[in-house]
Amino acid sequence: MAHERAEIEAAIQRYLELRRAAIAGAIPWSALKEVFTDDAVFIDSVWGRHQGSDALVEFLDNSMAGLESWDFPHFWEAIDGDRVFLRWSNRLPGETPDGQPIDNFGMSYLEYAGGGKFSREEDMFSESHLRQAMKQSTWEPSADMVAPPADRRWV
Repeated sequence: MAHERAEIEAAIQRYLELRRAAIAGAIPWSALKEVFTDDAVFIDSVWGRHQGSDALVEFLDNSMAGLESWDFPHFWEAIDGDRVFLRWSNRLPGETPDGQPIDNFGMSYLEYAGGGKFSREEDMFSESHLRQAMKQSTWEPSADMVAPPADRRWV
């Protein structure tokens, strides 16, 4: 049986509030662990699968290191029972020749577990399009960037 919609909406808003703070550099990305269960699974298109609080903290901090000049705008969310879908973008520095942002659009699928926490997140986006966007962008990897695991390297 699905949780109350208002409870899920409140959890989404807390998740998005933490994301905005992390994007602004006010908190580390690992602070998002607050909205995940201790045994949560997080699957990323580039970094792979991570399970449990410790793995989630390490993944969030490592995967976002060196991306301080990127933006990650959120566009919309949809709720179906305990399933949540978020539409967002990896927005790289610079712009296209016609003045548009350099976006690599993606979607997250989250499973709500109750108590303001999610038990799963799967981020889906085109890795090949991300590579193209990186070439088009003015962004350069910084010294503090952590590369994805060797079998998943894209930089």
